[in-house]
Amino acid sequence: MATARTPQGATGIGGGKGGRNRRRGTGRRRGSLRAVGRALRLPFTGPARGIRKATHAHGAGESGLGKLIELHGVNGAGDVMITVALASTVFFSVPTDEARGRVALYLGITMAPFTLLAPVIGPLLDRLPHGRRAAMAGAMLARALLALVLSSAVVSGDLQLYPAALGVLVASKAYGVVRSAVVPRLLPPGFSLVKANSRVTLGGLLATGVAAPIGAGLQALGPRWPLFGAFVIFIAGTFLSFTLPHKVDSAKGEDTALLAADEQHLHGPHRRPVKRPGLRTVGIAVTHALGANAALRCLSGFLIFFLAFLLREHPMSGQSAAVSLGIVAVAAGTGNALGTAVGAWFRSRAPEIIIVAVVGLVLCVAITAAVFFGAVMVAGLAAVAGFAQALAKLSLDALIQRDVPELVRTSAFARSETLLQMAWVLGGAIGIVLPLKGSFGLLIGAAIVATGWLTTVKGLIGSARHGGHTRPRVA
Repeated sequence: MATARTPQGATGIGGGKGGRNRRRGTGRRRGSLRAVGRALRLPFTGPARGIRKATHAHGAGESGLGKLIELHGVNGAGDVMITVALASTVFFSVPTDEARGRVALYLGITMAPFTLLAPVIGPLLDRLPHGRRAAMAGAMLARALLALVLSSAVVSGDLQLYPAALGVLVASKAYGVVRSAVVPRLLPPGFSLVKANSRVTLGGLLATGVAAPIGAGLQALGPRWPLFGAFVIFIAGTFLSFTLPHKVDSAKGEDTALLAADEQHLHGPHRRPVKRPGLRTVGIAVTHALGANAALRCLSGFLIFFLAFLLREHPMSGQSAAVSLGIVAVAAGTGNALGTAVGAWFRSRAPEIIIVAVVGLVLCVAITAAVFFGAVMVAGLAAVAGFAQALAKLSLDALIQRDVPELVRTSAFARSETLLQMAWVLGGAIGIVLPLKGSFGLLIGAAIVATGWLTTVKGLIGSARHGGHTRPRVA
């Protein structure tokens, strides 16, 4: 009896071999696709893993400081995108005389109201101790939406450019104040505050350095594109703000700080007895360090605006105005980064002596640059000013950490940052009204630094001689 022959491959054995071959082939294809996908993602995931490893090192990942470093990098990248767009619109797009008038208008419409708003930023944020993450996210979201408003204003030239720019400025400074208040809450074990602030600042500087050429490339496509880039970056920052640890929103043990050196400076209701413990004085060292830092911040604002117009009208020998400004900007950024890096190494030294030394160094360089005015001296002054500003600010942070009780430390950070921003505004206003004479302008800058140095050096040296053991009174 003839038996039916089963076609090869139709039996269980043959079918199993065919199925395995098909699965093996499919597996190879999927493996190849995964390999290609990994290769395509590597240029993005590789640097991302490297950044995450660097920002989360030495316990920063566990404490939450690493996420704050990343958030500050996002903040710096978004701000530089807006800066590129506004500088090209307000400054580079018109002749020098007209640009000076437009920048003066910009200062009048944006900086003057900011000067009035800045003093209330710190006290207002003191009332939001349980909403710091929301405040930082709100500052990010506000700048994202304002970037869209600016994207249409830079093309049409409408007056809405100025109130939108003011909103960006206020939101940026509000973020800075909250960030300063948040850092003490995220210190890893064994970290000093100056080291933590150094890492956060370096993260922002590196992100700014990466984003600046990208913003310039987007600007070449059109004036709107850097603002679109800023919108995307700030939206990312909005969500990143809420990834910070919940302890950022804790206000346990905090009170409001008064930036007064002694009881004679107190006035109003603070002279009456208080029911809750509160800071009666932040001490001589902190107030004098704040004065010296205000002088450096004022010089920074002055140099930005004065040199911007001076180098546009009288570029460096053999260079265009844009290249001349770029050289000075790179010198200032390099000095700032170096000062931030050196700050961590100086963390165990006397902060008062560091402030006295760096402010005195800037004063000497400013006088030298005024007497021997030239391209090299201007770039050198920008580098030294950036170095001194970074190192002096880190030293101020160390003094606040050392001399201000934890009870009111975050409030002291918020209020000191607001005062420093006001000093920058004042310096910018001085720089915009001066005649474009190099030596004369740098002498004015030297006078600004001399005022801050001479009025604070005695108090800072006296504090250093006492070893910084004088503590503020707490009622």
